[in-house]
Amino acid sequence: MRINRLWLTDFRSFDSAELAPAADGLTVIQGDNGVGKTNLLEAVGYLATMGSFRGAPHEALVRTGCERGAVRAEVEREQRRLLIEVDIPLSGRERAQINRQPLRRARDLLGALRVSVFSPDDLVLVKGAPGERRRFLDDALVALQPRYDGTRGDLDRALRQRASLLKQAGPQPDAGTLAALDVWDAKLAEVGEAVAASRARLVLDLEPEVAKSYGRLAGEDGAVALTYRRSWEGGLDEALGRARGEDLRRGTTSVGPHRDDLIVELAGLPARSHASQGEQRTLALALRLAVHGIVTDAVGSPPVLLLDDVFSELDEARSAAVITHLPGAQALLTTVSSPPPGVTPARILRVTAGTIVS
Repeated sequence: MRINRLWLTDFRSFDSAELAPAADGLTVIQGDNGVGKTNLLEAVGYLATMGSFRGAPHEALVRTGCERGAVRAEVEREQRRLLIEVDIPLSGRERAQINRQPLRRARDLLGALRVSVFSPDDLVLVKGAPGERRRFLDDALVALQPRYDGTRGDLDRALRQRASLLKQAGPQPDAGTLAALDVWDAKLAEVGEAVAASRARLVLDLEPEVAKSYGRLAGEDGAVALTYRRSWEGGLDEALGRARGEDLRRGTTSVGPHRDDLIVELAGLPARSHASQGEQRTLALALRLAVHGIVTDAVGSPPVLLLDDVFSELDEARSAAVITHLPGAQALLTTVSSPPPGVTPARILRVTAGTIVS
């Protein structure tokens, strides 16, 4: 899987831009802070996931003063060429098409392009809130099986509907509200169990791969352990029933996969509170590398690597380890300065004031 060419129109800081990364190996994108290097990676990531890896809403992707933006890419996959296009309006839904054929939903684009994103913000995977780790697992599951995105959407809808009912009901709901809660509890239990089971299976697959990647990057066996921790015991339907009284009082759903967490341990201790900053960064890289490897094995080809200034927060030893163990795939690396020693780019591009120069 590779990107032959990328075009941006009124996307972030670019009014119009064209990027042709090297077909194989590493393309280095150099430039000062604030010139839009990360915007280029964000555009590629958006085509792959229909979301910003920086967590930005889609309207923030449209260049200031414009009504809409657009991202296009010619992608080569399994010896086939695909033209992927997404139109991003300032308000309303995105529109997507493949080879000029409109898709019913923009999210039907998922799976046409796969990427693995590495950024300094990945530290939140270890030391951030549980929601960051839940999103990490869910994004990995979508990369492995795009239809999981529908399951994740079903969970979000069930949680929104139940939350709305709880807020309307108050501590003394009428019979009609209780009946409606029964319906949404059943739906939430069904989809919630499916989400939790998928995440737990993924964590079991990830654990040995994360431990292996951490050992390579750190140069030592760090005894990494991953545990998927549910917020309930027994069946989710029973747990929702037990929690209903408290949920009605507080107006929120207290149990379910939206309250679960991925526990990352190093040498038997929680990495979030006991690991050093360097160990946490190495663990975050190991988590990303593990997912990249699992997705590569599952789909038969490596995702495109998006490396957003990853070396800026690493010491020399860890930078060298990352270079040594970087997966073989098309890769785009942004950097303010020259690439670290040992990096041999296939192509170097420079971004200045909204333009890309080879």
